[in-house]
Amino acid sequence: MKKKITKEDFVSFDEVKRQMFARPGFKEAYDALAPKYTLINAMLDARIKKGMTQAEIARRAGTTQSAIARFESGRTNPTLDFAARLSRAVGATLEIRLSK
Repeated sequence: MKKKITKEDFVSFDEVKRQMFARPGFKEAYDALAPKYTLINAMLDARIKKGMTQAEIARRAGTTQSAIARFESGRTNPTLDFAARLSRAVGATLEIRLSK
């Protein structure tokens, strides 16, 4: 007989996050990924605001829909050239700023 799953069987995201950030080196690794995910979120927001599908942006950028899906899911490390092609495809300007 299967055990009934209850609310107590789950751990909150906040608790998981607290545990992960307590691990040595985790914050540094997490922070190192920030530029990648900032780019992904900005491109995804631009595509959605323009009402474009992954297939449409792929066609305009000269790539495949699956490449766009991998990019948007964070499964790939985009090159600067790829990011520039995507930004042109959605009619945006790619700006890179270094700050301290």
